[in-house]
Amino acid sequence: MTAHAIDPSVRRVPPLGAFSPTLLRIELRRMLRNRRTVIITLLLPPLLYLMIGTNSGYGQQRAGSGNVSAYLLISMAAYGAVLASTSGGAMVATERALGWSRQLRLTPLSPLAYIVVKSIVALSLGALAVIAVNVVGVVSGKASMPTHAWVLAALIAWAGSIVFGAFGLFMGYVLPGENVMQILGPVLAGLAVLGGLWFPIDSGSTLGHISALTPIYGLAQLARWPLLGGTPEMAWVVNLVVWLAIFVGGAAWRMSRDTKRV
Repeated sequence: MTAHAIDPSVRRVPPLGAFSPTLLRIELRRMLRNRRTVIITLLLPPLLYLMIGTNSGYGQQRAGSGNVSAYLLISMAAYGAVLASTSGGAMVATERALGWSRQLRLTPLSPLAYIVVKSIVALSLGALAVIAVNVVGVVSGKASMPTHAWVLAALIAWAGSIVFGAFGLFMGYVLPGENVMQILGPVLAGLAVLGGLWFPIDSGSTLGHISALTPIYGLAQLARWPLLGGTPEMAWVVNLVVWLAIFVGGAAWRMSRDTKRV
């Protein structure tokens, strides 16, 4: 039996960086099997809303075209999307610990295609978190705002959380181990406070200037815009785009350098 050498020049490069529905389906199944991640991301934000947002006094206080309960519901939905998307992306830390990412490096899968797959997975989990908070908001009956504001705010919170899917993926390559969310959880809570997600921050103050530079600032402002009204500022969009580019670039860089099992 004669062995024939393979000419690298005739090897076909898979389209779309080897992105495939099969790989996406596998990743979605793996995410849904992680019960701890699913439970935390789907239960914590709705519980926070029930504990804070359903205060009877908030139902009487106005906020834009709705009430304060609606303001807090949007904030909790955005936080749930952020938490869920980050968790979905950070699952790569477990994959690295198991040697899965090392195996992927032996395939034609490009870093960008892998980031796209992980982003879709993160957005899927983020959508479930947003839906969970909004269902609880409808059932509780405390939040009040126009239907179009309700729907648009939910969509913005969900779509904007893609930034944190990339953030989770980046951190998953930086922080080893299965307990990466034990580190990122407090970090996200701190960013939520500093980014003005829990309460409004005076934009003219020193804290306001710092807040405008945080990754969560643009998402918080855009998500509440349908409720508060006015004209959305380009700075909010720029904030999201810049941080998305930073996290995607960082994740692609770390994946391309990740050659060892940790």
